Amino acid sequence: MNRSRLAPIYRGGGARYLIDTCQPQIEAVRQGKISLHALTKGHYPGLAMEPSVLPGLNSIGFWDAKCAQDWGLEEHRNEGIEITFLETGAMAFTVDQRRFDLHAGSLTVTRPWQLHKLGAPHIGPGRLHWLILDVGVRRPNQEWQWPRWIMLQRRDREELTRLLRHNENPVWTAPVRVARVFRDLAQCILQWNQPHSASRMAIEINQLLLELLGFLSAQPMEDNPALVSRRRAVELFLNDLARNPASAGDRWTLKGMASHCGMGITAFSQYCRELVNSGPVDFLNQCRLGHAARQLREQPHRTVTEIAFANGFNSSQYFATAFRRRFHATPHDFRQQTGPVRPQAGGRGDRPAG
Repeated sequence: MNRSRLAPIYRGGGARYLIDTCQPQIEAVRQGKISLHALTKGHYPGLAMEPSVLPGLNSIGFWDAKCAQDWGLEEHRNEGIEITFLETGAMAFTVDQRRFDLHAGSLTVTRPWQLHKLGAPHIGPGRLHWLILDVGVRRPNQEWQWPRWIMLQRRDREELTRLLRHNENPVWTAPVRVARVFRDLAQCILQWNQPHSASRMAIEINQLLLELLGFLSAQPMEDNPALVSRRRAVELFLNDLARNPASAGDRWTLKGMASHCGMGITAFSQYCRELVNSGPVDFLNQCRLGHAARQLREQPHRTVTEIAFANGFNSSQYFATAFRRRFHATPHDFRQQTGPVRPQAGGRGDRPAG
C-alpha cells in the first residue's frame, strides 16, 4: 500500500489544521529550550530514518523540558495513530476542543482524524515520549492496515483495532508495564546506531502494542461501532467546516466534498441532511458567512473584500448580498455593530458561494 498518497481527512488551507509541522518544537530545540531525541521520516523533527526501515513508523522520540516553556504546539492531525506517554511533569492537552490536564503517568492515544494540541497555550515542564504509526487510514470508516512487522496474531490485531476504533477516549493513566516499554524505547532511540537497533525497536513497539491491548481490554469501555461509520466521517467533516475558517474557505465543490469523505454525492448529501438539516452547499455557505462575520468584528484592519475572498467567495458583490440576507445588514454596517455573532447553522436558500 502506498501510504504517502493518503490525504488527511480535511485539506484545510490554514497550517494549524494540517498535518503537524512541528515548527515551534524545532525552534525550541534550536534555541536550547528543550532536549529532543527522535527518529523520523518526512517533516517530523529528529534523526532521519530510511523509508524502508520499519515502514509506517513516521516518528518516535522523547523530549525533556526542564521548565515551563514559552511555546506550544498548534492544533494538528497526524499521519497515523499517535501514542504519547508523559513520564514526568504536567501540561495541558486538548483533543477535539476538550481539554485534559496531563500529569506524570498520563497516556494519550489520538487517531489520525482527531484534532489535538499540547499546551494552553504553552508547554509545561516534563519528559514526553511519543510514537506515530501509520495504519493506512485518514477517516474513521476506513479499514486499518497494520505494518507487516507488527507481529501480533490476527485475532489480537483485530481486537486492538476494534478497541481503538470503537472508542475515542484520548487520555488514560498508563500502567507500569506500558511506562517501562516507553523507557526501553527511549534507550533504543539513544542507541540507534548500534547493531540490530531496528530489530530491537520493532520488538519494543510490538511489546508496547501488546501491553496496550491488555490494558484497554481490561477497561470498562463502551463499544460504539457508530464511531467508524460513514456517517461519522461526514459529521467530522462538517464539524471542521464549522470550526475552521481555513477548511471552509477552500474551493470546495459538491463532488469534491463527497469524494473527500470517501463516498458519492447522493450518500454524502443524505448524511449531511440528516446531520444539519441542510444541503452540503447551503451548510458550507452558512459556515463561510459565520466565519466572515466574526472576522469583520475581530480583524478591523482587513477589508471586506479580503475577508470575502479568504472565506471562499469569488465575488465581493455576491458576498455582500449573501451576508445581508443572513445578517440583515451590510458587511460594513455589521462591522460597526456590537453583540455576539450567531453560530453557524445549516441554513437554506443561499446559492453556492462564488
